[in-house]
Amino acid sequence: MKIFHKVIQGVVLSSFILFVCCKEDVKREIKTQAVTFTKEGVLTIYKNQTDSVAVRLDIEIAESDYETETGLMYRKGMEENQGMLFIFPDIRQHFFHMKNTEFGLDIIFLDENLRIASIQENAKPFDEKPSPSLVPVMYALEINAGLSEKWLLEVGDKIEFTKL
Repeated sequence: MKIFHKVIQGVVLSSFILFVCCKEDVKREIKTQAVTFTKEGVLTIYKNQTDSVAVRLDIEIAESDYETETGLMYRKGMEENQGMLFIFPDIRQHFFHMKNTEFGLDIIFLDENLRIASIQENAKPFDEKPSPSLVPVMYALEINAGLSEKWLLEVGDKIEFTKL
């Protein structure tokens, strides 16, 4: 009887080993979809001294917690005439980082009157070091790195935007 139990245990163990070892590997393919720009509004930047138009941009708008936390992460880039406007629920110092952001940005911080309060130029891709607004703000505009200098933007310039 003991021999019979040993034989049964051996058969069960062998069957289990064969099942585990010979199981066909299932290859799973993960398909990712590129995050693309979605025009949600139009933004105009006016020079403070002359009230002339510095530039007009198509914008995406980040208002929800998820949108403001994600921002431009996982994207390959933006066109020169595009930006992302962040609208915060409160006026305070805000911090940005470049985690999972694949291209450089200028971050333009705007007060509650939509005037440029400070500019963080050339934020580096994938840099997790925070880029703070220098004063309390309610908005931020992200544009491609170098454009704030190209467009001669400065503290005091004003923006207007329209949601679509």
